[in-house]
Amino acid sequence: MNYILFDGPVRNALLPFTFTRPVCDIRIGILTIREKWEKYLGSTTTTLTEEYLSEKFPMVEMEANVMLNGAYLPNAVLVEMVRNLEPNQAIMRGEDVIAFYTNDSQEEVDFDTYEILEYEDECLKIEHTWDIFAKNDAAIREDYELLTADRHSQPIPKSVNVIAPEHIFIEEGAQLEFVTLNASTGPIYIGKNAEIMEGSVIRGPFALCEEAQVKLATKIYGATTVGPHCRVGGEVNNSVLFAYSNKGHDGFLGNSVLGEWCNIGADSNNSNLKNNYEEVRLWSYETEGFARTGLQFCGLMMGDHSKCGINTMFNTGTVVGVSSNIFGSGFPRNFVPSFSWGGASGMTTYLTNKAFQTAKIVMARRHVEFDEVEARILEHVFEETKKYRKE
Repeated sequence: MNYILFDGPVRNALLPFTFTRPVCDIRIGILTIREKWEKYLGSTTTTLTEEYLSEKFPMVEMEANVMLNGAYLPNAVLVEMVRNLEPNQAIMRGEDVIAFYTNDSQEEVDFDTYEILEYEDECLKIEHTWDIFAKNDAAIREDYELLTADRHSQPIPKSVNVIAPEHIFIEEGAQLEFVTLNASTGPIYIGKNAEIMEGSVIRGPFALCEEAQVKLATKIYGATTVGPHCRVGGEVNNSVLFAYSNKGHDGFLGNSVLGEWCNIGADSNNSNLKNNYEEVRLWSYETEGFARTGLQFCGLMMGDHSKCGINTMFNTGTVVGVSSNIFGSGFPRNFVPSFSWGGASGMTTYLTNKAFQTAKIVMARRHVEFDEVEARILEHVFEETKKYRKE
């Protein structure tokens, strides 16, 4: 069967992260949503997404196709329903289409002609940017079970101070000595060739993905995910780093999400709680206003390729777009548009030629090429977000 993940109506609610990726390539838990589906299905997937992203994330259509809503995280019950789909059947949860079976000769899909299968069990869905950290606890637990079932962990080194070792899984090549791991509050997963340096203290649920690194004497509270090739240090609480991003020094990051290729300067901090303890509002690209989150704790949302200088301070509920560079004293605005350069004293436009020059250097350090496809995506984002900048 050919499986195609589609963005669905939540795409705009998940900006700035979906400026540079389909919904299904958001990381929550240990894996991205795409990786979860592929692991469950034992099959590769392709993507139906925005036209400007389709060169990097193409769709392959065959005679028979099952379309999957990329905002839904799979589980065993849902996957079994998907596997058993027949032509002109659709799985729905309320008004949401989770999956449907179609063929390449159908010019349009009319669900009035479909047999509707109701999905009534519990499942995880991301509908807002803050769901990525708010639902990360449950997502880590589900991924942990998926990845470790019928497998044996590498032995925990004798120098490690450990609580609830039965809930810790260490992949091949991981390095950790003289650290404290407390898995009584949730599972701890340490990925292949990852490293936790001496003196670090970690409470689960926690995921350290492949080739990622925890720096000396880091303090991490669950539910936190450090994506592949990321570096973290200082104090981190209930945050998700997608991949190739760094928060390598002292400073606090809490209830936050960093995309790919981000860098947080030394001694930078974000607030995750308002002084009056009221509900946090967060910038919404969907409404172009500040949305109610229903959360008392909500920190920083930072899009791909954005960075901040040393001692940067982010206010509660700050949204930073793609490829912005923030520095200087004081608090910048709690909405920083994509391709912004500056801080509290004012912003100018971060021109693409300068931004791309930096991206090439940053990515080359990790042996990844900044190619023309990536450049075209960011050029599109630059144009699409022009209305938010004072140019």
